[in-house]
Amino acid sequence: MDRRTFLALMAAPARSAESGMVNTVTGPVSVDQLGTTLTHEHVMVDFIGAAEVNPSRYDPKDVMAKALPRLAELKKAGCKTMVECTPAFIGRDVRLLQRVSKKSGVQIITNTGYYGAASDKFVPEHAFRETAEQLAARWIAEARQGVGRTGIRPGFIKTGVDSGPLSEIDRKLIVAATICHRETGLRIHAHTGNGAAALDILRVLESLKVDPSAYVWVHAQNEKNRAVHQQVARAGAWVSFDGVGPSGLDMYVAAITEMMGAGFIGQLLISQDSGWYRVGEKGGGKFSGYTFLFEAFLPVLSKRGVTDEQLKQLTVTNPAKLFQNSRA
Repeated sequence: MDRRTFLALMAAPARSAESGMVNTVTGPVSVDQLGTTLTHEHVMVDFIGAAEVNPSRYDPKDVMAKALPRLAELKKAGCKTMVECTPAFIGRDVRLLQRVSKKSGVQIITNTGYYGAASDKFVPEHAFRETAEQLAARWIAEARQGVGRTGIRPGFIKTGVDSGPLSEIDRKLIVAATICHRETGLRIHAHTGNGAAALDILRVLESLKVDPSAYVWVHAQNEKNRAVHQQVARAGAWVSFDGVGPSGLDMYVAAITEMMGAGFIGQLLISQDSGWYRVGEKGGGKFSGYTFLFEAFLPVLSKRGVTDEQLKQLTVTNPAKLFQNSRA
């Protein structure tokens, strides 16, 4: 398949029997108009910790100077939408994302929720005191009214947990995310330390009578036992292989083609976890590009027998389905 054919195929909208709407940082759009989508990327992060993170630590103009050329490359590669997964208290700046989206022409979807991985470094102090219901109320308010006073509404819930079994705070975050999902339809994209944590999350959803399809297992590649990938998919959850890059390329190809062979292509997501401007590093540090998946990874899958329609399902159809139930 030549480049022109590939871009034409991916540009065709993913039509569904029940078209929904999803919030982007520039307003709601039909899921049919998401087009080719990267489901886990970053524009900017700040790893200083929840207690010290602050917008005064960076200049938005510097971030844009680094990010816009990379997004221009991404748009040229045929990608229309980016799911930006930086949570609150790790550098989420929805106004910045809105400006970047408008200038680049790439649709960006931001999130609500808190991140409990990395030994809780990015969990704000109030989250330890408040109940799951109180935390969920914060996130529901963002989903309905927008982040702060921006009016910019999230399109998904982003949380994170360490390796299982779930700690007390990690379990609370998952319960809060589940409550938020019930009220808003937003899916729960959870950075998950390993397969044990993924199975624990499924048990939480089951106990609260929430369909497993509400859960996206972010960084499923961290679990090396591929049988667990299939176990989680069999339960009905989404399985996201989202660190695609030159390192470990063969592993990603094998894991994804095995899942497809087992009949789980409809629950697979692929992305790169790439970017990003690093607040606190000189010049924002190294900003990796977003095009490896399109320029190298998809062609490798094609050579391994993955059809054009299957490639489209991974990059267009599945992301559209992922956001179909959000209530924009």
